[in-house]
Amino acid sequence: MRKGTTIFLLTVVLTILYSCQDNKSAVPSEDEGAKAMLQGIWVEEESGDVSMRIIGDSIFYTDSTSMPSYFRIVGDSLVMGSGTSYAIVKQTENLFWFTNQNGDVVKLQKSNDPVDETEFVHDTPSVMTYTHQVKMDSVVTYDGERYHWYIAINPTKYKVVKRSYNDDGLEVENVYYDNIMHVSVFKGAQRLFSSDFKKQMYAGLVPEKFLNDAVLANMEYSRADAEGLHFNATLCIPDEASCYVVETLVDYRGQKKMKTVEY
Repeated sequence: MRKGTTIFLLTVVLTILYSCQDNKSAVPSEDEGAKAMLQGIWVEEESGDVSMRIIGDSIFYTDSTSMPSYFRIVGDSLVMGSGTSYAIVKQTENLFWFTNQNGDVVKLQKSNDPVDETEFVHDTPSVMTYTHQVKMDSVVTYDGERYHWYIAINPTKYKVVKRSYNDDGLEVENVYYDNIMHVSVFKGAQRLFSSDFKKQMYAGLVPEKFLNDAVLANMEYSRADAEGLHFNATLCIPDEASCYVVETLVDYRGQKKMKTVEY
């Protein structure tokens, strides 16, 4: 290899190494000392209510449905795993004050009461199911013909994570199980229609952001008319009033059509 080529390649390698070092130095370093002071159980100064427990780089809450939250201390901020940041007002071995998302200063003090540990006896957060009646069926008559419809609501292990804020204004995550709906329609012994419905099937009928945060909560029979049998699926943000209702029409040839009917 020629000398000039060797020098050129060495220059390229050194440039890449320096670039990597610059990128690393650009990442804010974590304050390990501040994190060490946060280890333990924290209660509200005024009420004495237990707020959270910090072990390592995780925050645990007394609410059995909230997932542990990863956090870092960067500069003068408490930074959650999602990137949400809270300004630290004051921190000592026994005091931790920060500003929540409403601009209020939350004042916590470290607890030395062993009884407070009982607030965290749950090993893992409860994952909430969100279902109504599991199985439904009926027979309807239209234009002299009898149709037997059947709905089954099947809970799954598909998790939907909902972010909200607790009483201290800290971001928390709750986890819910989604559902799969099964709909069948029979004309006598003939099966006209049979299909599973997952929430992904409603893409384009429900806004993407809403669909990602929602669960397929329910499926109900609506009516029979000249078009066919109508079924309404409800997609909701868990524990909120926000829902979309999407209609599935099964015609008398066994074909389906879907449209949004309500928000």
